[in-house]
Amino acid sequence: MSTQPSKALETFDNPRPERDYSIRISTPEFTCLCPKTGQPDFATIDLEYIADKKCVELKSYKLYIWSFRDAGAFHEDVTNQILSDLVAATEPRFMRITAEFNVRGGVYTTVVAEHRADGWTAPEPVTLP
Repeated sequence: MSTQPSKALETFDNPRPERDYSIRISTPEFTCLCPKTGQPDFATIDLEYIADKKCVELKSYKLYIWSFRDAGAFHEDVTNQILSDLVAATEPRFMRITAEFNVRGGVYTTVVAEHRADGWTAPEPVTLP
């Protein structure tokens, strides 16, 4: 197995494709570089998705996230790039990326990007007493 950053996202077959269920992955150590100053930006990346036929393999996801460490990226662009790459790899029913960037100059940034597959309808939430 590789111990180097990589843009390759591996997948595996969804073990329960007949069911809508949530997969949530939190990555509190995301880093990239500010394209203006070259200073590091730190964020927590929260990935939530409902798989269709494929799920993302976690080791490849970790190496993928690591691949941004030395890349210059605006918060808005890197969040949407992560979403686009994951959607291309897994073709989910639904996917949401929430990127919460740490404070820089008194400003916090949170970017949320979503994907919905054509024809997919979210299940109705269940409220228990």
